[in-house]
Amino acid sequence: MKKLFFAGFLFFMAGILYSVPPDEGLWIPLLIEKYNIKLMKEKGFKLEAEDIYSVNKASMKDGIVIFGGGCTGELISSDGLLITNHHCGFGQIQSHSSLEHDYLTDGFWAMSHDEELPNPGLTVTFLKYMEDVTEQVLKGTGNMLDPAERNRLLGSNIAAIVAEAVGDTHYSATVRPFFMGNQYFLFVYEVFSDVRLVGAPPSAIGKFGGETDNWVWPRHTGDFSLFRIYAGEDNKPAPYSKDNIPYKPVFHFPVSLKGANEGDFTMVFGYPGSTNQYVPSYHIEMVKDHINPRIIDLRSKKIEIIDEAMNSDPLTRIKYAGKKSGIANSWKKWIGEIQGLEKMGTVEKKKEFEKSLTEWINADDSRRAAYGNILREYSSLYGRLKDFTLAYNYTNDAFFSNGVEAVGFARNLRRLGNMYENKAPEDEINSLKLLLLELTGEYFRDYDRATDKKLFAAMMQMYGENLGSEWLAPEYLKLQKWCRGDFYGVTDKLYDKSVFDDEDKLTVLIETFDRSSVKKLKKDPFYRLSVGIDDYLTTNVRPGQMSISNSINDLNRDYMKAQMEFDNDRVFYPDANSTLRIAYGNVGGYHSRDAVYHKHYTTIEGIMEKDNPEIYDYDVPDKLRELYDTRDYGRYTTASGEMPVCFIANNHTTGGNSGSPVINAEGHLIGINFDRAWEGVASDMAFNPDQSRNISLDIRYALFIIDKFAGAGYLLDEMTIVE
Repeated sequence: MKKLFFAGFLFFMAGILYSVPPDEGLWIPLLIEKYNIKLMKEKGFKLEAEDIYSVNKASMKDGIVIFGGGCTGELISSDGLLITNHHCGFGQIQSHSSLEHDYLTDGFWAMSHDEELPNPGLTVTFLKYMEDVTEQVLKGTGNMLDPAERNRLLGSNIAAIVAEAVGDTHYSATVRPFFMGNQYFLFVYEVFSDVRLVGAPPSAIGKFGGETDNWVWPRHTGDFSLFRIYAGEDNKPAPYSKDNIPYKPVFHFPVSLKGANEGDFTMVFGYPGSTNQYVPSYHIEMVKDHINPRIIDLRSKKIEIIDEAMNSDPLTRIKYAGKKSGIANSWKKWIGEIQGLEKMGTVEKKKEFEKSLTEWINADDSRRAAYGNILREYSSLYGRLKDFTLAYNYTNDAFFSNGVEAVGFARNLRRLGNMYENKAPEDEINSLKLLLLELTGEYFRDYDRATDKKLFAAMMQMYGENLGSEWLAPEYLKLQKWCRGDFYGVTDKLYDKSVFDDEDKLTVLIETFDRSSVKKLKKDPFYRLSVGIDDYLTTNVRPGQMSISNSINDLNRDYMKAQMEFDNDRVFYPDANSTLRIAYGNVGGYHSRDAVYHKHYTTIEGIMEKDNPEIYDYDVPDKLRELYDTRDYGRYTTASGEMPVCFIANNHTTGGNSGSPVINAEGHLIGINFDRAWEGVASDMAFNPDQSRNISLDIRYALFIIDKFAGAGYLLDEMTIVE
């Protein structure tokens, strides 16, 4: 009976989930032939579903990669040339930068393969195929009432599926849940680890406007960087070697010079990270009113301190550029998200839906038995979860997430101390020492004592003031008592006593570490604080948070079913979960606010209007000014002679879509997705069709920069360019 019910439920989902959708949606590529292709063609798409996703022939999916851990990239030549966002490659560009070779400020361009720079630790990942494995994953779970036992069986089933999929190949695999655990897909991947930096414009182009322009339209940012994938002689993944050769993909995107005009079809194909379209009102209230406002305040202080340091010293600017970008990106998004959710009245709309849903549930005994307690339990669970989540997020952000770096890094030595106390094998200890020495070099390369001291005092003060006393870690309370609440007054003393502020001392400690070093380590004030905070989160906060979250996840499955059954005319698509998705729509402007309409594209004119040599993020490079003055734009202009920079469309995107290809009706690359407009940034929880716009770099501007600005036109020779 259970099996028949589930089969019926899947049939029910297939009938309603993929009915004719609006432009909203993050769609599964395996299913577009059945559910999406008709509407895509009505919107202007001229190819077939198999041109997008196929396991039988080369298709667009074979030219798209997960870039690093959280972006998308795409192949644009038969020699493994890959393009993604500048901000996606920012960490690699920064890692190669120094005062002598400041690639962040000056840009980098390899003029031959020999000049391309390796990037240890960077990977790109291709999807080989995906498969619906719902029946296999849920096998045996139908009669289970105990959530823990159910999860154990799910884990066992998934492990068996993954093992069978990988077999004796070099592939990797994962199984991901969809629709809050009502459906599961297997994804089989191929991972390449020899990825080299080929080119990046200076930050004054690739990050033009900085955090001021981030999440804002109109935009004038040349947000792209170039990398090349290398493989062994057999064209398969291989560790870095000078003998490796450029990877030969089965598919790469033709690059179009036709541009993006109002109303044109566009498709974004990439790896969106996470959305929460179907959560109850309690979740949105928790995020909007309880957690994000406090984390925003904390990060505002971090940004203020780091900005002051970066503006006072060129080397500090290099060291903290990536850190500030990471802090500010979410900070600004959360601000816009709160405004968007309030403007749309999202909580109120959710509550109205929940009221109607409750009436529908109560009208039928079987529905009341299945779903009658869901919203009541949500109310209780979220009432407890919000405090646990705030405590965890705030504490982690203050101490470990680009907060106090000396405290954050100290946590790395905990394992070394534990290995000595537990008498681990010497070869394992020596291997860890080598890793820690490498991490130490990376840490101090981007560390500034004066800046970290200011961060320490500010974070300690805010942590104590903005969390309830019951949520403060005991080790922090000891320090607070010792310094009588005056963290600014004891900062110098603490930093002088710690090895985590001195590269030479820390290096010697690691190199000569033995059993006697454990006691010395435990006396270090930052190590004690780091371990104490970590223990507090692990034992006092995280278990409660996870227990409540697991209970909510158990409710989510039934809540998703209830929504689908109740609202059978509504379009449902799966939330993003870092798997390959398609979003499609059309190029178009939007009304921002009363009497303000934004057109769909920007040009180099806007760059020159913002030009300000006194502000780092708006200091236009001299070479670009020269090209503008002479109107030396080559073949990369619009029909009217304008030099395009960016454009917008109504494709549904989120984090992880950064670097995704923006594809036209013919399947050609016309842009690189990199951002969303401020007014629609709440689309992770509530899509606003009137204002949700994805922002993309016009590929013609990227080609113009490569050719005319950088003089690296040889790279264009290996591309397939469509006039």
